[in-house]
Amino acid sequence: MAGRFSPRPTRTTVRGGHVAVPGAGAVPRPAPVPGRVRSWVPDGPLDLGLVLGPLRRGAGDPTFRAMPDGSVWRATRTPLGPGTLRVSLRAGHARGEAWGPGAEWLLERLPALLGADDDPAAFAPRHRLLALARHRRPGLRLTRTGLVLESLIPSVLEQKVTTAEAYEAWRLLLRRFGEPAPGPAPAGMRVMPGPRAWALIPSWEWHRANVDGKRAATILRAVRVAARLEEAAGMDPAAARARLELVSGIGPWTSAETVQRSHGAPDAVTVGDLHLPGIVGWALAGDRDADDAAMLALLEPYAGQRHRAARLILLSGRVPPRRAPRMPKGDIRGL
Repeated sequence: MAGRFSPRPTRTTVRGGHVAVPGAGAVPRPAPVPGRVRSWVPDGPLDLGLVLGPLRRGAGDPTFRAMPDGSVWRATRTPLGPGTLRVSLRAGHARGEAWGPGAEWLLERLPALLGADDDPAAFAPRHRLLALARHRRPGLRLTRTGLVLESLIPSVLEQKVTTAEAYEAWRLLLRRFGEPAPGPAPAGMRVMPGPRAWALIPSWEWHRANVDGKRAATILRAVRVAARLEEAAGMDPAAARARLELVSGIGPWTSAETVQRSHGAPDAVTVGDLHLPGIVGWALAGDRDADDAAMLALLEPYAGQRHRAARLILLSGRVPPRRAPRMPKGDIRGL
């Protein structure tokens, strides 16, 4: 019997990539299309998870996927268009394979993405904690994406809210308005919208993603001058931060979080953070109530490398014991 009594596709079969056809067996999947390839040999230890980890906005980030075999997939929007990059590391050799209009751009900048422009030897630890953290994490390098908006927009979403709220908003917006990642990317990977697509998101969709009007307005102001902001990728970090902060709603916290990723800026320490001063103060001086001024004073011996010092402190795992409940998650969608 055909018609309404025939087997119907379920959510599981659709997500699996094909729908069973009665009497015809499984539909064969097309063979994966080979991408463009580039290899690069770093001049020292390299840990893909540590280097590329800051680009991941939560476990469900549609632009980032870490695989069980140790490879990392990344979907992004380059100046030449969408691109998907798979990076793997074998026997000290990094291999990048890319698809889409942005493939060549991604492969050209593969070394910078993996920290080729970074100089870990410039860091001289003055505290035993930092010396141990660096010894235990020899593969830490600071990534440089060369892309501003892809780090700026999620950083704006993280303003004044919990990390979980920001990651959920990023995930919902990309699933709704992003485009599928080129090539044989893992299922569900998306490329973030272009500036015009961001500008056309209706107000109610921001609300559905739990993004308040202030953060949404900041993103809309930024995408209107997207070309000027992307030019900042070619500036030194201080000049880039100054340009970003010309946009109303973008302050020192957001600009630092952006250039840490877009420029691999080793000195762009994050000020204005709710937790970082207390963590740094506790790790270096036993002061869990340290403010930004105290944090900057403690990091002064690392001038030029303050962001790297802060990252090593976070990687050390030395954080003050919790003495208050977590910040409650807000939700404006019911309003």
